[in-house]
Amino acid sequence: MATPIDFYFDFSSPYGYFAAERLPGIAARHGRDVAWRPILLGLAFRVSGAQALPLMPLKGDYARNDMERAARLWKIPFKVPKLPIASQAPVRISYWLDAHHPEKKVPAIMAMYRAFFVDGRDISEPETAADAASIVGVDRDALLAATQAAEMKQRARTETQAAIERGVFGSPFIIVDGEPFWGSDRLDQVEKWLETGGF
Repeated sequence: MATPIDFYFDFSSPYGYFAAERLPGIAARHGRDVAWRPILLGLAFRVSGAQALPLMPLKGDYARNDMERAARLWKIPFKVPKLPIASQAPVRISYWLDAHHPEKKVPAIMAMYRAFFVDGRDISEPETAADAASIVGVDRDALLAATQAAEMKQRARTETQAAIERGVFGSPFIIVDGEPFWGSDRLDQVEKWLETGGF
């Protein structure tokens, strides 16, 4: 059986959101599952020396236009929110769901992503992240507690460190059978790789 596609992303990343909307369809067309791996991109930035794109002179202005253009191209609902935000709360909720309600994890991830990038709700706030994720039918108070749970704080750090050790430095970062692809604009290459087995 083919291995899952590893999908690393940060909840503050518009391009991660775009990939989250598009990658499942690509994977399904090629009989692959997706392993959803939210990370804390700020920890990777400390290693790479990078910073959040919206904060960079010149590049930030370009990126805001590019985000809106990409959303129009791919027909993905999107509004530019205030960026960047801290992503600890949604990451911890995601891993709590992975441990306790794995079937709810992906729907909750998408609910939190859309709450931020479509509805403009600040999911860096634990209460907002828990509200957004609870739409999948999980108790809001349990989700809120997960944002403060020591084991979820540790898991978020552990998963991010493991990602860094695999060379992950941005969002989205997709690994297909050991081959890394960075950026939502590489999804066409991801699909071609799946079609051909490599190039």
